[in-house]
Amino acid sequence: MSGPVPGTPSLLRAINDRAALQALLERGPLTRPEIGTLTGLSKPTASQLLSRLQEAGLVVLDGLREGLPGRTAEVYRINPAAAYVAALDVTPARIEAKVADITGTVVGEHTLPTPRRPHDALVDRLAAALKGANPPAGLRRVVIGVQAAIDPSTGRLGYAAAKDVPGWQIPDLVPTLSTGLGVPVDVENNVNLVALAEQAHGAARGHRDFVLLWADQGVGAALVLGGRMHRGATGGAGEVGYMPAPGAPTAREAGRYADHGYQALTGGVAVLKLLRSYGVRGSDFRTAVANAVRAAAGGGQRADDARAGLRDIAARLAVGLAAVTSVVDPGLIVLTGGVVSSGGETLRELVEHELHALTIPRPRVRLSSVDGNPVLAGALDQALATVRDEVFGSTVSS
Repeated sequence: MSGPVPGTPSLLRAINDRAALQALLERGPLTRPEIGTLTGLSKPTASQLLSRLQEAGLVVLDGLREGLPGRTAEVYRINPAAAYVAALDVTPARIEAKVADITGTVVGEHTLPTPRRPHDALVDRLAAALKGANPPAGLRRVVIGVQAAIDPSTGRLGYAAAKDVPGWQIPDLVPTLSTGLGVPVDVENNVNLVALAEQAHGAARGHRDFVLLWADQGVGAALVLGGRMHRGATGGAGEVGYMPAPGAPTAREAGRYADHGYQALTGGVAVLKLLRSYGVRGSDFRTAVANAVRAAAGGGQRADDARAGLRDIAARLAVGLAAVTSVVDPGLIVLTGGVVSSGGETLRELVEHELHALTIPRPRVRLSSVDGNPVLAGALDQALATVRDEVFGSTVSS
């Protein structure tokens, strides 16, 4: 059905409805006078608005609030059952699912371990993970984070080897998943979703231009320019793991999806090997980085070696960040992933020092500050933004 015509009363109602719903989302339950004050509406108009939103099922009465002697006020809140969204974080080892109502409150979650070489179909695995989170009726959208990127020109998943994302190499991926799950689906690069979470809740809040570097077993980045995610012509903006880097093999020598370039210098395997060359022990790269930080705080040759190893890691990370900084000129770089979280403030300071020695711009470097699983947090944010636009925009146009 067509929306309100510009300049008509229905447009003004739509604007007022959105303003009231946004106030309820941001501030929680409110009385009619409070809604009127926040939106600048008169008492009769605010009353009509609330009646309209109640009839649409978007607002419900939330009890009474005692005021002056002899006076009470009805309190209203967003109806959490107006719509639900889901987020899935897919890795080779597991699928983690969360379901939230339209207010953003998580109402269900589930983790489904997955075999390295699954025998069931991709849709079946995703459906099982989603079902485990027990989504209520009214699920409107699912956002799936995956360690790859959709090419908008082909609809196929790219920037990952088939062995790393088994079952995803199908044409018309998004329509196929939407049909299989019975709900609209968006597939998004997992690092992009982490950046959305940082922008909404974490270290990048209030920043319109920033770069997020994910340094873990794999390496990737996300670019936010002018407040919007930059994905590139093929969806591969930020796939810095494939970026050529000094001293590392190129795709020509190693193969298109093999470890080469920046990934070969800074990925988890390279970090563990590097620290072991400095005498730092660890069963995996996270443990080794944490051990290096602890050893560096001490004294003697062992501390000197650990500090040298950490400086080497920072220098490698800074080389790639310098290339990105020279092209994008971000005001902020956010570091996240297992390498960085294990290195903490010690590694952050070293990276910032090395980066500023290489570039004319000197962007601030911060650690991630999003708690929990940032991929799921970003996926829920994206799903909620889409569904709120759909639901809140339909209140008066029908």
